[in-house]
Amino acid sequence: MTEAGPPSPELCNCLALRQAARHVTRLYDRFLAPAGLRATQFSILVRLKLNGPMTVNRLAAELVMDRTTLGHNIRPLQREGLIAIAPGSTDRRSRELRLTAAGAARLRAGAAGWARAQAAFETAFGAGRAQELRDLLQAVAASELHDRFPPYQEKAHVKKRSDA
Repeated sequence: MTEAGPPSPELCNCLALRQAARHVTRLYDRFLAPAGLRATQFSILVRLKLNGPMTVNRLAAELVMDRTTLGHNIRPLQREGLIAIAPGSTDRRSRELRLTAAGAARLRAGAAGWARAQAAFETAFGAGRAQELRDLLQAVAASELHDRFPPYQEKAHVKKRSDA
């Protein structure tokens, strides 16, 4: 916030990214729905297919997602038998996720919807612009913003209530 008042919403990078993410997620969710998947679930299944079994921590890091949020997203996948959770192969104290045969089948079923969502997005914005956007967003996700810019610590101004 500035001395003149709150910032204009049009200037907020975070708001613009979150709005765009929700808008695009709704598009992908609609195309993935016939396969019984949401965009986040599809992304989890794809990572497990490409990388093989992964610990919860590694998958969360790859998806740039905190463990709690990932936990909420993997529960329905586990319940439906699309992923299995077992003790880690190298460290039995960790939990490792792996794609099941049913998960691989669901992933194949969702691939056509994902391809249609990709095509719809690229039709709307152009393949070149879509690639530029992905490149920029991947650079943002891979950046070290948290390390480079520690949170601003402003002294709290607490008004004392008078008991008059």
